[in-house]
Amino acid sequence: MTGSVASRLVQSGVTLGPAPAPAGAYTATHTVGELLFTSGQVAVDAEHGLVARGALGAEVDLETGIACARQCAINMLTQVAAALGDLDRVRRVVKLTVYVASAPGFTDQPLVANGASELINDAFGELGSHTRSAVGVAALPGGSPVEVEAILQIEGSSI
Repeated sequence: MTGSVASRLVQSGVTLGPAPAPAGAYTATHTVGELLFTSGQVAVDAEHGLVARGALGAEVDLETGIACARQCAINMLTQVAAALGDLDRVRRVVKLTVYVASAPGFTDQPLVANGASELINDAFGELGSHTRSAVGVAALPGGSPVEVEAILQIEGSSI
């Protein structure tokens, strides 16, 4: 992970570790033409496991939800870096989909999703400007409060 995206991540206090293996019968990333699709990444940090467990508006507060979305984005970038070898091969972050485990009546999914969007924008600058969906769901894998997946345009695919 060399280059300017990596430098901006370090300046943001983010270090990408090794990409974990998928937890099921799927691949972490898949390339079709110049688009790289990521599988959903939950709010797990390598040292402590899940950042939090539960639903926003019940067991998890907004600030923690935002931190979870940021961690999901870090995990997504870890998978992208593993697939591409260099995050500077990303030409555009096209779309993020952010799933938020939500208690009934919780409607701040877009605020939670900003945790992921802001990290992506900081890392990629103008190339990070993306479309986004923030979707409330009943539950997510392992009890994670947030899950993030992405579609990215990459330079000529050699994968």
